Amino acid sequence: MTTPAGGVPGQSAAADHQASPEDRADDRDEPTQEVWLVRHGETEWSRDGRHTGRSDVPLTTKGEAAARLLRGPLGGQHFDEVLVSPRQRARRTAELAGFADAQVTDEIAEWNYGGYEGLTRPEIQKQQPGWTIWNDGAPGGESPQQVSDRVDRLIERIRASECERVLIFAHGHVLRCVGARWVGEPVVVGEHLFLDTATVSVLGFDRGLSVLLRWNCPVV
Repeated sequence: MTTPAGGVPGQSAAADHQASPEDRADDRDEPTQEVWLVRHGETEWSRDGRHTGRSDVPLTTKGEAAARLLRGPLGGQHFDEVLVSPRQRARRTAELAGFADAQVTDEIAEWNYGGYEGLTRPEIQKQQPGWTIWNDGAPGGESPQQVSDRVDRLIERIRASECERVLIFAHGHVLRCVGARWVGEPVVVGEHLFLDTATVSVLGFDRGLSVLLRWNCPVV
């Protein structure tokens, strides 16, 4: 939608009043924190739809090229804290994007897929019809509740900090869980938050409510 000159769509003249001192004080009290999420660049397993948890699969040539392009949207920003998963695909993405000194944290490691590591969803559903990671978790790996609990610890720590802007390099499923839990929804909502490789998403606040400011934004 195109915004007419001098206003926003649907804005009335009455709404265009000068804010009172009380309104401005309320605005100052609202949280302004942002959390930027970056999914790592392409790997052979992500390209082929194979569940990649603890396996340390490297980026493809395409994945490395996309990671370098992340310097564009990220390079002009100031981040108070930069976190990265311990897996090399995330660490390499951070390095190529210009954040080689990112702090490694296990809280944003990818979902542990246990016995389903390396398998595609159709392969898993042949063994367990109707299976989804969001509802069923993985045998010998993590349950949805376990992932929710560690994501909650991360979010609580970030919100309790004085960081205004945090950057996280991690993985598809765990970042979708972060998005869902940021807005107070169960991790199963992450099923609806598609997230491609080498994309940027931003979590934040609007009028005091936690929101997804941007989601799954490509760098090209």
